[in-house]
Amino acid sequence: MSSTDTMLKIFLIEDSPLLQELLAGVLSEIDGVDLVGCADGESEALRCLAESRADIVVIDIELKQGSGIGVLDALRHAPDRYGAPTKVVLTNFSHATMRQRCEKLGTDAFFDKSLHIDQLIGFVAEAAERKAAG
Repeated sequence: MSSTDTMLKIFLIEDSPLLQELLAGVLSEIDGVDLVGCADGESEALRCLAESRADIVVIDIELKQGSGIGVLDALRHAPDRYGAPTKVVLTNFSHATMRQRCEKLGTDAFFDKSLHIDQLIGFVAEAAERKAAG
């Protein structure tokens, strides 16, 4: 297994340029993580995800174009096109109804942007450790 095979590939979907830059920087600094791309809209994200075959996709719900719900739906219904990445929602819309909707679409983890950035980082770091261990 080459070293690139043991790297955890992350794709970030976030519409805020500032937050996208900050999150990309933080995620890239985690040992064993390769940030393979970023997008700020649904169409761009899906186009890039078809090429990147990310291990984890971090998805905001509110996007410049489309929505994170649309991304989750596409990932759920087209695994032949996108693979089967771990789907992580990071949003300010963390009320119970949104969480349930995301869970129905196959979300693996759900974090509140205002409160749980540290938990997101921990989740990704643990996934990177598991992948590196084989």
